[in-house]
Amino acid sequence: MAKWTPKHEAPEPLEGPVVATITGGTILWFVLFLVQVPFYGWFDDRDLTWWVWTCLAGAGLGLIGIWYVRKRDAAIKRHEAARAAEEAAGTGSAQGPEAHPGT
Repeated sequence: MAKWTPKHEAPEPLEGPVVATITGGTILWFVLFLVQVPFYGWFDDRDLTWWVWTCLAGAGLGLIGIWYVRKRDAAIKRHEAARAAEEAAGTGSAQGPEAHPGT
């Protein structure tokens, strides 16, 4: 059987409110942890304490995720600002063969 190959290019990734999404998910994991802590004995009796610790791990990893996406978002904004400044500087000065038509 032949390997399947795509017939068109993949679409560009969607950009959205990444920082807000990761922050909301982190808060959700931490709330789930806090809700389960009072029932730790119940989880322990049924050997299901991993549910509690999974929620805490999700909250902890979410904090790392928040740090990462905030840095990423700031880097993207810096790059866009630098590119806009370069384009503004490039259009304001007469450079290249277009600057002197007929020579």
